[in-house]
Amino acid sequence: MVYKNFKFNCIIRIILITLTLMLLSYIIFFLNYSITPVLIGLLAILQLLSLLHYIDKTNRYLTNFLESIRYSDFSRSFKIEGLGSAYDKLVSAFNKVIEDFQKIRSEKETNYYYLLNVIQHIGISLIAFQQDGKVELINNSAKRLFRISNLKNINDLKSFSTLLVEKLRNMKSGEKSLIKVQDEDDFLQLMIYVKEFKLKGVSIKLVSIQNIQTELEEQELEAWQKLIRVLTHEIMNSITPISSLAVTINNLLDEIDTTDNAPQEIDDEIIIDIQNALRTINKRSIGLIEFVGTYRNLTHIPKPDFSIFPISQLFKNIQVLMEDELTKKGIDFKISLNPENLEITADEKLIEQIIINLMNNSLQALMNIKNPVLILRSFMNPQNRIMIQVVDNGCGILEDVIDKIFIPFFTTKQNGSGIGLSLSRQIMRLHGGTISVTSVPERETCFTLRF
Repeated sequence: MVYKNFKFNCIIRIILITLTLMLLSYIIFFLNYSITPVLIGLLAILQLLSLLHYIDKTNRYLTNFLESIRYSDFSRSFKIEGLGSAYDKLVSAFNKVIEDFQKIRSEKETNYYYLLNVIQHIGISLIAFQQDGKVELINNSAKRLFRISNLKNINDLKSFSTLLVEKLRNMKSGEKSLIKVQDEDDFLQLMIYVKEFKLKGVSIKLVSIQNIQTELEEQELEAWQKLIRVLTHEIMNSITPISSLAVTINNLLDEIDTTDNAPQEIDDEIIIDIQNALRTINKRSIGLIEFVGTYRNLTHIPKPDFSIFPISQLFKNIQVLMEDELTKKGIDFKISLNPENLEITADEKLIEQIIINLMNNSLQALMNIKNPVLILRSFMNPQNRIMIQVVDNGCGILEDVIDKIFIPFFTTKQNGSGIGLSLSRQIMRLHGGTISVTSVPERETCFTLRF
């Protein structure tokens, strides 16, 4: 509509200029006037200048409007009166667009300040910086952690920890790292997570830093308490009978009168009791030594010798090793690989040891089970992590036991050592992976290795 009014005004002005020029030509060629042509010529010039001014004014308003948008200057408004409906409608359109932009900007500023307040009040330390180290954002939690009021460049944190700065500069997007920092008299365990993105063509790293020292100490204390309880139980099981038998032997010997230093005959029954007691003490002592040796094995796991190998090869080797026992016990053994060419970087012997241990556990769980099934499978999960699972339909693991099975020396087997699953967990940690279990008794038990 504005364009139509502008065009209409321009046409009217051009028609008036044309009529004026035609009148000027008529007077010059057909009438013998001398002053009138000059006056009409001046009128035509004024009309032409007025047309140019009209067009230029419109262009100037358009330029001002576009510059307001370009520089986000939405504080101004366009007020023009007395220049016709075309200008009124043009100005009205300009002001409506400005109002829309003001609303959008206001909403963006509201969202920005809302997110800024969330970032500033969150408990995790956040820092965003460019490749040259220039800090774009740092929240209050990070300022409290590093005891600073402001941070312009990430390199300024070298006074706090040079190792931390090196980690922040060199870590890749999606990478996690745990570092130890000695902060004066305080000791910190910092968990760092990095996410990299581009903003207006500039690469920016967003880093979250969390001191997990307290949580690690609590978990470590809980782990030690569990271990000490198990060790105490096992040692007391050996020490108590040894102590009791030692008292018994001492009592038997006290019955022999040695006051006159004369040779005496000892009752055969007493000798047999002493021999039995000594045998029992010897047996329990050997058992205690073996227990300590088992604990020593638990703390001396060889460092993994990493290599790349196909999982199909690993499964084939295990099938050859376990085939006879599986056949004897009538177990339906299945292997599943998806995709078939899955490869893994790990210590093949150590991972084979874990799987064989898990399969032996499954063999015991499948005793007295009708139609026993044991499945060994591997696949890629949605996060592109390689998974290996050992699944059986055996008796399962009770709910009150399942949280304890990875504790060293905890076992539900009569002749079990209680270190197999604990060793498996430690081996998986050395591989940067995890082992977990889910179980529905009498239906399915699944041990999962995540790499």
